[in-house]
Amino acid sequence: MQRIAVLAALVVAVLAAAWFFTRPEPVAVVLVTAERGPVAATVANTRAGTVDACRRAGLSPALGGQIANLPVKDGERVEAGALLLELWNTDLKAELTLSERDALASRSRAREACVVADVAKRDAARSARLRADRLTSEEAADQAEGRAQSTAAACTAAEDATRVADARVDVTKAHLERTQLRAPFAGVIAEINGELGEFVTPSPVGIPTPPTVDLIDASCLYISAPIDEVDAPRVRAGLPARISLDAFPDRTFRGHVRRVAPYVLDQEKQARTVEIEAEFDEPEKAGLLAGYSADVEVILDERDDALRLPSSVILPDKTVLVYDEATGRIASRAVETGIANWEFTEIRSGIQDGDRVVSSIDRDGVVDGAAVTPE
Repeated sequence: MQRIAVLAALVVAVLAAAWFFTRPEPVAVVLVTAERGPVAATVANTRAGTVDACRRAGLSPALGGQIANLPVKDGERVEAGALLLELWNTDLKAELTLSERDALASRSRAREACVVADVAKRDAARSARLRADRLTSEEAADQAEGRAQSTAAACTAAEDATRVADARVDVTKAHLERTQLRAPFAGVIAEINGELGEFVTPSPVGIPTPPTVDLIDASCLYISAPIDEVDAPRVRAGLPARISLDAFPDRTFRGHVRRVAPYVLDQEKQARTVEIEAEFDEPEKAGLLAGYSADVEVILDERDDALRLPSSVILPDKTVLVYDEATGRIASRAVETGIANWEFTEIRSGIQDGDRVVSSIDRDGVVDGAAVTPE
């Protein structure tokens, strides 16, 4: 019996040694802790958006001609009505001077005619009194009345001629203004396509050409970005948004959706997108430039104090791998999720605040019941 007991002890020892030396090594895992914090349900643009100006105009002269005056340069800030470009227009300026002087002469002729008419009117009145006293003939009185009416008509005609001359001045000014390019609003000159002495021509019908002057109103900026058609029905004007720009990788800007296009803007194979526009809440603090690339994250719903986990730790079957510090093993546990985004997901039930969950779920050996070692 003693021999059997010794043999049994040896077998147990051998089995224990075999298990010890062949047991699987604990898997090194990265753990994250469930904690409370803000979570938002969001949708984002499918392709990079663009910072656009609320007002941007590509301006070109209405007429073709040679650039005779170019008082502005790229990057210069101008006020509304400022002269940006002027074509050669010496002939029109001379014609304007001629029209103005002709209008002046017309007014002088009108004054002369009206003075004559006034004298004739008074003379006709005197003749009428003399005729009543039988001191002049009826024929003389009639002639005086006729002269009064004739000169009054001449006065009216001269005044009408004056108005025609003034209108001719306005027409000449309008022709002259077509050779001048003025700023329709205050802004910054983004680009000038032309040099002093060069000839510019208007765009032919149906053939777009680069504008002579590109004017941007940088006081008002917004983001134009495409979102997937699947997300479009959930986005509406007024929803808050977070705006990020490649030019400022460490900052985000608060904003809101100002417009959702009522049509599908882009069609590429089977992809459909809808254009949205987001506005900065504090544009004066942004310090941005039109043309920057930007991304818009529209906030559909938000929780300020929710139990949350990184979205990447939740498996497709709505389970997580929870670490048990007492046993050194991980166990699969089902969770009920709430609102989510690419970064965090709200956890409504299944785990508690402070539970540690495996985030390195793609490593070999990370399965339900596995022994692990936290990194």
